[in-house]
Amino acid sequence: MIESITANLELFAAIMNNGGLAMWVLFFLNLMLWYGLGYRRLTLRRGTMGNVRRLVRSHVKKGGKRECKGIIDYAIVDALKAASEARRIGQKPRKYIADALWPYLTSIKKYSILVKTIVVMAPLIGLLGTVVGMIETFDALQNNVMFSQGDSISGGISKALFTTELGLIVAVPGLIIGRSLDKQQVRLGLEFEQITDIISTKESADET
Repeated sequence: MIESITANLELFAAIMNNGGLAMWVLFFLNLMLWYGLGYRRLTLRRGTMGNVRRLVRSHVKKGGKRECKGIIDYAIVDALKAASEARRIGQKPRKYIADALWPYLTSIKKYSILVKTIVVMAPLIGLLGTVVGMIETFDALQNNVMFSQGDSISGGISKALFTTELGLIVAVPGLIIGRSLDKQQVRLGLEFEQITDIISTKESADET
């Protein structure tokens, strides 16, 4: 078992070293990308389905003790607490609700820029690795090093192009999944605004 793991690690290191520094950079960018996507996927889980107004009404009926299954539920609970605090001290609730929801707005944006940056950088780094590999290939060809070692031109070029392929492999899934998560972020942002409006209107109506 240990020998198999060691052999696989050695093979992985050989493949990465064969592609040069760009391969290692792309590997670590890939790890960072999927960490960011995973974090955003977990953070952007809406939880309970249904209309926001209906969810607010349900939390109000249960006195804020309704089970929370996602970010919307937690946001509603905190918004209701903030509105209650504002009412207790005789203040308008909107500002207090906005302050309570600010951490949620921040959390749904976290790693968004990182993901977009990696999606843009990965193909460029892959292309850079290809250019470096092509230069090394033609340099070796010029010095007859490639032929003396039994390597072919096509073999050297295929190795050089591998970094471009890896760059696209990193970027394309990140682009597709990232776009989907960005849409979910926008929807949640609009729902947070709905929560603010609904609870603020309710509190104002209660005061009158």
